[in-house]
Amino acid sequence: MIEEFPQSFFLMHRRKVFWSMTKLQKSGLLIFLILFIDQAVKVWIKTHMMIGEEFKVLGDWFIIHFVENNGMAFGIEFGYLGKFAKIFLSLFRIGAVTGIGWYLLKMIRNDVKWSYIVCIALIFSGAIGNIIDSAFYGLLFNESYNQVAQFMPEGGGYASFLHGRVVDMLYFPLIEGHYPSWFPFKAGEHFIFFRPVFNIADSAITIGIFSILLFNRNIFNQLDKKTDENTENTVEAATEKE
Repeated sequence: MIEEFPQSFFLMHRRKVFWSMTKLQKSGLLIFLILFIDQAVKVWIKTHMMIGEEFKVLGDWFIIHFVENNGMAFGIEFGYLGKFAKIFLSLFRIGAVTGIGWYLLKMIRNDVKWSYIVCIALIFSGAIGNIIDSAFYGLLFNESYNQVAQFMPEGGGYASFLHGRVVDMLYFPLIEGHYPSWFPFKAGEHFIFFRPVFNIADSAITIGIFSILLFNRNIFNQLDKKTDENTENTVEAATEKE
């Protein structure tokens, strides 16, 4: 009991400290932790594996498989945009992150419920995580094809600013088989579910979006009511002054 007391005491103290933090402080801590884990994993993959290398974590169901992509989440690319594709996507990400960050601060100021702020913070941190790859990895690392990349190589990185590639590594081929003969267009073809390779930043974005759709749909009605109330109060205050 004497040995267990300090551990339980410090655990309760940590919980008390966390819940005594403001929503802005807790959001900042959450964003920092996601970014730290996302970037730590990516840097480790980049400096320990070559593209195409993999190792199994949980049988054939969970595999660390190193790939890089020029596109958006889950390896989606827009090659038809040609040489402007990368810069377009990077600028789009920066614009989106700026908008999400502004919206997150607005929700915190409006004292929206914590679960919704967590969802926005997840999306925000995930978007920043992938922007870091696009903006800086081309400058900080050399190529990972047929070699393990070096951090800050003497000859410089493999690309210029905003032209880096996003590092992906999480692969969950849960189901593998062939489409049945009656299946339209793809009869007999081989399929894998879930085929896309993604990263922790992608996961944060996906969890944030689905959590909003599943658990926070009513928040939009509440925000509309609050906006209407604020508008009415503003109109009333202006009328009283007149």
